[in-house]
Formats: sequence, C-alpha cells, structure tokens
Amino acid sequence: MTYRSMIIAVAALATPLMIAAPALAQTTAETQVVAVLDGYRGALEALSASRAETFFWPDAQVFEQGGAEGSISEYLSHHLAPELAEFSSFAFQDHVTKATVVGDVAYATETYRFQIAFKTAGRAPAERRGVATSVLRQRDGEWRIVSYHSSTRAPRPAP
Repeated sequence: MTYRSMIIAVAALATPLMIAAPALAQTTAETQVVAVLDGYRGALEALSASRAETFFWPDAQVFEQGGAEGSISEYLSHHLAPELAEFSSFAFQDHVTKATVVGDVAYATETYRFQIAFKTAGRAPAERRGVATSVLRQRDGEWRIVSYHSSTRAPRPAP
C-alpha cells in the first residue's frame, strides 16, 4: 500500500466519525434542553413557583394567551404563584417536546393536555389542551429558558 493510498484509507475511515461527532453533541444538548422543559413542567405539577423559576434566566420574558407577562419574576408574582396557590393538583398528559439546538441557543415546541383541580370545594376541574414555544440559552454550560410562550384552550368535545 502506498503512502497516498494509506492516507485516503485513513481519511475514508475517519470521515464517518467526524460527521457523527457533532450529531452526538447536538443530541446531548437537545436532551439537556428537554430536561429543562421537563423540569419546569415538573415544578408546575409540584405546585412550586419557586422551583419553576430555577428553569429561567432572570432576564427571561414570558408570554401567555396573547399577553406579555413580563420577566419571570413578574410573571410569578402577579400570575403564576397566586394561581398555583389555588390548585390542589396540576397534571400533564400526552406531552410531546421537540427541541433544536443551534450553538448556545435552542428552540423547542411542546404540545400537551393538562388538568387542574382546585382547592375550592365544588369548583369543577379545568381541562385544557396546550402548546408552548420556548427559546433557551446556554450560559456557563447551563441551559435555561429566555423566552416562553404558551397558549391553551378547552378540548373539543368527542364526536
């Protein structure tokens, strides 16, 4: 085998490894991004506004139902924390997340259903279908949400 043939053979064998390495790194980052979103959803199910806040960067912005809710701390103080205090349970079903990572930024979409039970006696549970779009940013090796938009509606009656 000539020197040139050996270089071509080594290059041919190494090329698939060079192509696969970035895909593996991206898959790891996507897994980390999905874990952040799963953590946020878990905090909601635990009815913990303080835990929910840990999945957002302090400068994160929240949008919900067509409205700008402000920073995550504003959203928690005037909206989410008071709501969670009224719930006896918050349960998600049929949750699907799709995440794409581009460098230190990721975007994700989520679809889900949820049911909320209230502490108030006699108040009927609320059931909704929802979607969310998130933008996450990696800073110092940690992924957190920088922009979150969600929208829900009552499920359509079965035909």
